[in-house]
Amino acid sequence: MAMSKTGKLFLLIGGIFLALLIVAVIVIAFAARNMGTPTVANNSVLVLSISGELPDYVAEEPLAKAFGISQPQSFTSLLTQIRKAKVDPRIGAVMLEINFPGIGWGKADELRDAIKDLRSSGKPVYAYMEIGMNKEYYIATAADKIFLPPSGDIYVNGLAAEAMFYKGSLDKLGVEVDAIQIGPKYKSAPDQYTKTAMGDGQREVINALLDEFFGRFTNAIAESRKKSVEDVKALVDGAPYNAKKAKELGLIDDAFYREQVDSELKAKLGYRETDTLRTIRGGAYREIPSDTLGLNNGEKVAVIYASGAITSGRSSSGPLNGESVGSDTIVAAVNDAANDKTVKAIVLRVDSGGGSALASDVMWYALENAKAKKPVVVSMGDVAASGGYYIACNSNKIVAEPSAITGSIGIFVFKPNIKGFYDWIGVSNEYTMRGKNAGIFRATEKWTPEERAKMESQISSVYYDSFIPKVAAGRKKTTEESNTLGQGRVWTGTQAKANGLIDEFGGLEKAISIAKELANLPADKDVRRVVFPAPRPFFETLFNDETSSEAKAQEAVIKSLPSDIRRSFRYMALFEQMKQGQSMLMMPFELNIK
Repeated sequence: MAMSKTGKLFLLIGGIFLALLIVAVIVIAFAARNMGTPTVANNSVLVLSISGELPDYVAEEPLAKAFGISQPQSFTSLLTQIRKAKVDPRIGAVMLEINFPGIGWGKADELRDAIKDLRSSGKPVYAYMEIGMNKEYYIATAADKIFLPPSGDIYVNGLAAEAMFYKGSLDKLGVEVDAIQIGPKYKSAPDQYTKTAMGDGQREVINALLDEFFGRFTNAIAESRKKSVEDVKALVDGAPYNAKKAKELGLIDDAFYREQVDSELKAKLGYRETDTLRTIRGGAYREIPSDTLGLNNGEKVAVIYASGAITSGRSSSGPLNGESVGSDTIVAAVNDAANDKTVKAIVLRVDSGGGSALASDVMWYALENAKAKKPVVVSMGDVAASGGYYIACNSNKIVAEPSAITGSIGIFVFKPNIKGFYDWIGVSNEYTMRGKNAGIFRATEKWTPEERAKMESQISSVYYDSFIPKVAAGRKKTTEESNTLGQGRVWTGTQAKANGLIDEFGGLEKAISIAKELANLPADKDVRRVVFPAPRPFFETLFNDETSSEAKAQEAVIKSLPSDIRRSFRYMALFEQMKQGQSMLMMPFELNIK
């Protein structure tokens, strides 16, 4: 039906009104942003919250900020605020409020390095905790002084690693897992479904990791609190302590309420007793552009974040499956950065325990091509293992913290046999097939000897013909040497450096420094860090939000589930890919050292 003239007129007027409204909103939003840029008073104290999930990177959208839409703090943003505070003449000191940050030991090392670098400017750094667990206290030891409230506690009572096994539950459900793995001693990812206790390889690796982490933990405390390592170990054995006892033992500097710490800072910074301490919180300080302080300018270095489980397709993030590294997203970002002539080097930040072997190989190829055009440097986060190491191994240089987890050069595939479960609930099924191996992914049958031989051949090809040769070429080793370091064995950054799997200790800033050197950029000049891919524009995300109210309600429910349950869902999503014939390059176990 043809539209009437009146209808067309109303449509035209409505379109013009909508366009003017959008322009007006943009103008008002940017004006509000500029008017709302915080003022930093001289001799201020920057208060940084080290808490929450702290994802490796979250795109900061200025327009979203202008509309008052809160954005989560990322680990990268936290490090940026510390870098800014070091050179900002208006910042006299930094207060760290440490409250159960969601980072691992590798990032804890990176954060401690950043705190120490800040202290080299002569600015005092104080740490405040209400409850100090192992990791929180480890971070705090990088500060000049540590404080707890009088009612606070400190639990520096040693490190523990938990391994969970589900075979008993699966047996009750009538589910049997059929698994094939290269490196059966160390590539023990299927063990949590096929065993009820640790195997010798897993126990050996976890003990080695605990020895390494505990040594770094006790040495850091000894150095910071001016004690012997033996005394620190004795203190660990006697923990936990209340604040009063922790002060007596020299583990903290005082048992102060937060306001009392402010008084301490006032005296330290030369305030008069009647003065009010001038502070600025990290959320407001994020609004201060880095380039106004002489940072993040100059030649461009691309930074690409590969955080989460490796999958085919686009990267994504959600409460159910967590963060994922999509091969389509990373390949496009690498190609764009490689083809951009204004970009002088690429830094790939890997924080992944692996995933799809196919997706890992596709990303490896894109990085190999990029390396022919400009330097590629990898910065490892908490973990860059298995598929995460696959995409790192061919870079010009690899940088990791001593406590980062890497290696796990191995592969596995498995499928659940749910015939017993079907019998239990009264379900029957029947396959009709054409082709000798048409039933290789049947969910109600174990692999036949012939099918198993085929699957073993498939994953052996990935491991021996692809993964090992690429590690050997990237790390300048023989295939025999690479295979010896492989077999699924997990290494700390310290062990990896000794074995030639990484090149340097450090975090993202160290990787950028090395990238500058390889690109022949001046060492004494900063570079402009440009994230690839560029974040989606705010209005695009605003007007293209296809999330239904039902989906949002489901998301809220998922977020309320215990972390162990959410983690199981993430594994299930990855294992779904095995039904499509994909092999997995993943950590042999989920490491959670507390």
